[in-house]
Amino acid sequence: MKKCDVDYTLYLCTDRDLMSTDTLEEAVTQAIEGGCTVIQLREKDCSSLDFYRTALNIREITRKYHIPFIINDRVDIALAVDADGVHVGQSDLPAKEVRRILGPDKILGVSAARLNEAKKAVEDGADYLGVGAMFPTGTKTDARPVTMEELKEIRRAVKAPIVVIGGINLNTMDQFKDTGIDGLAVVSAVIAADDIKEAAKEMVRRFRENG
Repeated sequence: MKKCDVDYTLYLCTDRDLMSTDTLEEAVTQAIEGGCTVIQLREKDCSSLDFYRTALNIREITRKYHIPFIINDRVDIALAVDADGVHVGQSDLPAKEVRRILGPDKILGVSAARLNEAKKAVEDGADYLGVGAMFPTGTKTDARPVTMEELKEIRRAVKAPIVVIGGINLNTMDQFKDTGIDGLAVVSAVIAADDIKEAAKEMVRRFRENG
């Protein structure tokens, strides 16, 4: 898949502590079948070996459905399983170094909460930005809040696709109607739902309706 063709509409970040299914593979499959357009594997509390094995399994599923597969933070795991890309935060390896290691063809996403961070990320080779936390979220308690005005300022300043993250769900998503964002990054709104497929489907429908 070409980087320029990626659809960022509904970007799922996994969290095995929140998932409503027995396995992560099942959760990801249901999410994709519901309409998730990008899958990011985020594993904060497991060994490198377990992360690698899980990544191999998820890689298989995303390949089957032709969905971009992003690894959170771990460039080594991404390269080992031939993931489509990596997402890094402000306290991870610098984006410029990640781009150098990955080469030009892989997708690089960078978290940004401030205008200067967003501009720097794009300069350093980011293909898309994850902007937030837009709302308080239990999945990342140390996340820095971003106001709607700051989001709009970032949108005006950079051409790269933007996905918003942090407390994004059916109750908050409509607030982004006229912001020009490219997608919603979600965790619990989809993966913790009783019906993951249906939750994803409804968010995709609402986002595309709002244009």
